[in-house]
Amino acid sequence: MILSVQKISKSFSEVPVLKDCSFHIEDHEKAAVVGVNGAGKTTLLRIIMGELAPDEGVSVLTKDKTIGYLAQNAEPDTDATIYEELLSVKQDLIDLEHALRSTELQMKGASDDEAKLATLMERYADLTHRFEMADGYAYKSELTGVLKGLGFTEDEFGKEIHTLSGGQKTRVALGKLLLLKPDIILLDEPTNHLDLRAIAWLENYLLNYKGAVLVVSHDRYFLDKVAGKIIEIDQTKATTFIGNYSVYAAKKEILRAAAINAYMNQQREIKHQEEVIEKLRSFNREKSIKRADSRVKMLDKIERIEKPTDTNTDMHLTLTPRVLSGKDVLSVQSLSKAFGDETLFTDLSFEIKRGEHVAIIGDNGTGKTTILKIINDLVAADAGSVTLGANVQIGYYDQEHHVLHTDKTLFDEISDEYPSLTNTEIRNTLAAFLFTGDDVQKRIKDLSGGERGRMSLAKLMLSEANFLILDEPTNHLDIASKEILEDALNGYEGTVLYVSHDRYFINRTAHRILELSGQTFTGYLGNYDYYLEKKGNAADPVSSAGGKNVFFGSAAGSAAVSQAPPENDGKLDWQAQKELQAKRRKAENALKKCEEEIDSMETRKSAIDEEMALPEVCTNVAKLSALQKEKEELHEKLEKAYELWESLSESIE
Repeated sequence: MILSVQKISKSFSEVPVLKDCSFHIEDHEKAAVVGVNGAGKTTLLRIIMGELAPDEGVSVLTKDKTIGYLAQNAEPDTDATIYEELLSVKQDLIDLEHALRSTELQMKGASDDEAKLATLMERYADLTHRFEMADGYAYKSELTGVLKGLGFTEDEFGKEIHTLSGGQKTRVALGKLLLLKPDIILLDEPTNHLDLRAIAWLENYLLNYKGAVLVVSHDRYFLDKVAGKIIEIDQTKATTFIGNYSVYAAKKEILRAAAINAYMNQQREIKHQEEVIEKLRSFNREKSIKRADSRVKMLDKIERIEKPTDTNTDMHLTLTPRVLSGKDVLSVQSLSKAFGDETLFTDLSFEIKRGEHVAIIGDNGTGKTTILKIINDLVAADAGSVTLGANVQIGYYDQEHHVLHTDKTLFDEISDEYPSLTNTEIRNTLAAFLFTGDDVQKRIKDLSGGERGRMSLAKLMLSEANFLILDEPTNHLDIASKEILEDALNGYEGTVLYVSHDRYFINRTAHRILELSGQTFTGYLGNYDYYLEKKGNAADPVSSAGGKNVFFGSAAGSAAVSQAPPENDGKLDWQAQKELQAKRRKAENALKKCEEEIDSMETRKSAIDEEMALPEVCTNVAKLSALQKEKEELHEKLEKAYELWESLSESIE
C-alpha cells in the first residue's frame, strides 16, 4: 500500500462535503475518483497533498515514497521555453552528463600521470554507471516523446511559456509531472485540454507507468482504459468499486436498485406497523394498548433508510424541434480557410441529411471549431459555400458560451431572448437546469464553467431548433449531466452536428464521424468504436465486465458478486415462493373477514349501549337484562376476534 486515506471529513461554512471517507491505493494501482460537480473530488486531492487541512481524519503516504500532483488548469509561470521547462526536471542527469564530459577532458590531460588517471577513470566509471542506471542516454528522447505525445510539435518546443494559452500551460505542467516519475501521481481532470490523439497517448503512458495513479476525471472512455478501481464520492460518502468505469456504472445501478427496493420495503413495513398500532389502540383494551405501545417502541428503534437520490433526474433536458426541416439539411462545398500562413483546411465538401448525428473529430488546431463558426456565419470562409436546406433552424452551443451575455442575470438572459415566456415559465426552465431561488439573479460572468454549460443547454432547449450545432458540449459537465445530454440527443428527432473529444459521448450519440486530418475530411459511418476498428486501432474499446471476476465494496471493505443459484434450486425456490404466496393470500383473506366481523360486533355493541340508555328500556328490567347478556357475549366474542386479528397480523408479517 502506498496511500491510505482514513476517515477524512471536511465542511465549508458548516456544509459537509466529505464525511468519514476512507480508501487506500496499492503500489502500481491505477484508481479514479468520480462524482458530480461539487461532490468534493478536488477537495479530497488537495487534502491528500496537504494543501487543505481536513476537519477529521488523516491521509498517510508510505514512508520514503514520492507524490506528484497536477491541479486543474495548472499554469506554470516562467519565461522559459516549453523544452527548457521540461528539461529542468532532468537537472540531475544534466549535471551528471556535465560531470562525465568534464571528467573526460581531465582524463585527456592526465595521460602522463598514471595515479591521477586511475582515480579519474574510477570516477568516470562510477558516473557512467549512475548515468546509465538513471537511463541518462534516453532522457532527451523521452522528453521529446512526452512533448509530442501531449500534442506539441517540434516547432513549438522553443515557445516561451508566458505566451501560451491556459490549456497549453496545463499540458506543460502535465509533461513535467510525468517526467518527474513520482511513486504516485494525482491528476485532476488531465484530459480537459488534450485532443483525441494526446488522450490516447496519455492512456497508454499511464497504463505502463510503474508508479500508482489516482485521477479525477469525467472522461468515461479514459476511465475505462486506465482505471482498475473507482472511488465514488456521493452525498459526502466514499464507496470503492473494483473495476473500470463501465463495471462501476453497472454495479452502481444494481446498488441503486437494491437501495430503492430496501427503502420501499422499509416504508411499506413502517406504514403497516403504524396501521397495526392504530388498530390495536382502537380496540381500547389494556392488553391491545400495551401491545401497541410495544410496537411503537420497536418502530422508534428502526434505523430509517434515507431515500436514495437519482442524480439523473435532477436536470431535465428535452430537445424538441418546432418544425420539421427538409430532407437536405446542410451542404458544404469546397470549403477552405487559412489564418495568415497557416492553412487549416482546403476543399472540404460534405452533406448532412435530416435526422443524422454527425461528429467531427481531429487534433487540436486543425480547424474543427472554425468549420462550425463558418456554418453559423460567425467566421467568413476563404473559399467555398455553405447551404442550409428548407425550414432549417439552427441551435448553436459553443464551448466558450458566446451565446451568453456575461453582464446579464440568468433570468434576464432567458426573458430577453424569449419575451413570450411568463416569469413562472422562466423560473421553471431555470429550475430544470438546477438554478433555483436567488440563483436566477446571478450574473452569467459569476457562473462556473459547468453552470455556464447548463445555462447554454437551457437556451438550446428553448430554441426548439431542428439543427443543433454543438462545440464541445460535454466540457465542464459532470458524468450525470453528460448522460442526460446523451439521452436527450438520442431522443431528438432533429439533426445534430458536433465537435467533441469525448469518445464515450461520441460512442453513444454519433451515427457518422468526419475526421479532420491533413486539411481534409475522411468519413466513417458509425460510432467511435467503429471508427477505431476501421482505423485499425481498435485496441480495447469501451470495456464491458464480461469475463472478469469483479466485485465492489464500501470504504470499510468489499463484497464479492453473488453467483446465480443452480437451476434446480431456482425451481425449488419458485415452488416455495408460490406456496408462501398462497398462504399469505389465505391469511390476508382471513384477516379481512376478521376485521369485518370486529367492525360488525363493535357497531352492535355501540347500538346496545345507545338502546340501554333509552328511557323506555332502562325501566324495563327484562329488556335491560337481555341486552346486558348480549353485550357480555359480544365482549367475549370481540376478545377472541382481537386475539385472532393480532395472530393473523403477526403471521402475515
